[in-house]
Amino acid sequence: MQITFKRLEANKASIILPYLDIMNQHKVPMEILKERFEEMLTQNYEAFAIYDQDEIIGCFGLWHMTRHYCGKSLEPDHVYIKDTYRSKGIGAQLFQWIESYGKEKGVTTIELNTYIENFPSHKFYYNQGFVARGYHFLKKM
Repeated sequence: MQITFKRLEANKASIILPYLDIMNQHKVPMEILKERFEEMLTQNYEAFAIYDQDEIIGCFGLWHMTRHYCGKSLEPDHVYIKDTYRSKGIGAQLFQWIESYGKEKGVTTIELNTYIENFPSHKFYYNQGFVARGYHFLKKM
């Protein structure tokens, strides 16, 4: 395996939409998903693909922001790795890369959200040095 993480230019970022669709369990119609994703690309957001040589095996996004309680931060979003590539150390490698990338950008904090029922991700993030600091609430309007 030769794993790399590549930032996608806005005009090529749609290649990860099928992975976002899988992550959303096909609950958001593709046209709406595409529309939302294109809007995200105009905000403080970068899209990345995860490659094994020339094959895309996953994706993730990074939100850039400054928060009053933690300073300049990165928020990884929609981290996805194909099933056949899981439990091979790629996630740990990805978060080491994100930390290095953040340091280059002057980031002092990495924060993220994960679904309450996604217990394997909780264990993974704890193993990466993250601590649970609160709940993420959502109200649809």
